[in-house]
Amino acid sequence: MAIPSTLTANLEPVQQEYRVAPHNIDAEQALLGAILVNNDAFYRVSDFLIPEHFMEEVHRRIYEVSISLIKAGKLASPITLKTYLGDADLGGLTVGQYLARLAAEATTVINAEHYGRTIYDLALRRRLITIGEDLVNGAYEAPVETSPRDQIEATERRLYELAETGKYDGGFQKFSDALTAAVDMAAKAYQREGRLSGIATGLSDLDAKMGGLQASDLIILAGRPGMGKTSLATNIAFNIAKAYVGEKQPDGTIATKNGGIVGFFSLEMSAEQLATRIIAEQSGVASYKIRRGDIRPEEFYKITDAARDMQTIPFYIDQTGGISIAQLAARARRLKRQRGLDLLVVDYLQLLSGSSKKGDNRVQEMTEITTGMKALAKELAVPIIALSQLSRQVEARDDKRPQLSDLRESGSIEQDADVVMFVFREEYYVKNKKPREGTEEFFTWEAEMNRVYGKAEVILGKQRHGPTGTVELQFDAEITKFSNLAQGDRLPDTM
Repeated sequence: MAIPSTLTANLEPVQQEYRVAPHNIDAEQALLGAILVNNDAFYRVSDFLIPEHFMEEVHRRIYEVSISLIKAGKLASPITLKTYLGDADLGGLTVGQYLARLAAEATTVINAEHYGRTIYDLALRRRLITIGEDLVNGAYEAPVETSPRDQIEATERRLYELAETGKYDGGFQKFSDALTAAVDMAAKAYQREGRLSGIATGLSDLDAKMGGLQASDLIILAGRPGMGKTSLATNIAFNIAKAYVGEKQPDGTIATKNGGIVGFFSLEMSAEQLATRIIAEQSGVASYKIRRGDIRPEEFYKITDAARDMQTIPFYIDQTGGISIAQLAARARRLKRQRGLDLLVVDYLQLLSGSSKKGDNRVQEMTEITTGMKALAKELAVPIIALSQLSRQVEARDDKRPQLSDLRESGSIEQDADVVMFVFREEYYVKNKKPREGTEEFFTWEAEMNRVYGKAEVILGKQRHGPTGTVELQFDAEITKFSNLAQGDRLPDTM
């Protein structure tokens, strides 16, 4: 029986083609040659190009040695580099001959940045290929305990890192780079309103104590129910979003000049409830009146005016309840990539869940959550305010001001946090002890109530980079608003 020609064609030997990872050796050679001829070419690419972006290992080494020489104030040339590169056969050329050829065939310094961008873009494409291959292989070979969602979140994290930094993986950095970043931070603080190194909260006394909210810090805001921790977090977040001013950069991106873009994870309250609180705060109309619709015409106009003013404020709310720390991290990365992000608020820690691998041990789960939260703050380079409940042992003490030992469920909260703040309102406890009117006890209570009315304390129980202590604030319970305490109401400083 005759074999069909279409099959015999498939049986014939075929030259198999394969794809090579994207690269451009000519661009790498041209850039290195330009640097060897004129070291000024290095400064055109130094802010974005690192040795790992080169495809050829020898080119990585040449670029790395050139960086070291130039930063040391020395000349990087074929003669000086030869000493550090050793002997090798580069396609029939010695190291010295190869360096000399790079310099001889170099183009002008003007094109150095263009070649550097080409090398950088190709390196990102190679990294994308690696991530894609890992995703495919992981989907085929994933163990039973690894869910598809875990793979999605891991891949999203790697893509975020690539999009934000263009670097491969973390690692050691030179101390000189850290010094430069520290000096830049000090310069920005000097130029910023209020002379703060961090983001201003809008509460001047608190800012003076903390220097603003610092990037990469995990800030725990804790308190018993009724103290106003959600209100304080909302006030701070809204103050920051309201003060936002962006500045367009030469590369077309928008950098935050003042205030910030805020992401708010409201795991307990709905977005509408949170918006109602903010409208009450901004309009001066009590939130319970807004909820009931018990408002006068002039109050309604105040509400609509406040809502209109808030339309363009960069304040983003995620009201999904019961999410895991991994899901929260993935959504925060996505927000920073798509909209920008300068502050993240999580209300509150105990409503998050860890991975299923931790079992029923809540202490271990909370440790995973706080460790993940601190890692996320560093990764995104933004402050994270995470609200936390306190244990009931506070209520058993005569002095109900909270302490670090009152943090609920895990010592890891205190350990991982850079700042721990407690909200305390003595008025809440005094009000609940109201005796029968007309009695001697009532007059004593009334005097005590007048002393504490409308006052709140923010107790800094821990601050890694600054002093601890207490900051007094004004609190209007009707509109759930914290504000600076009037000068006459302040207690004198104690030594």
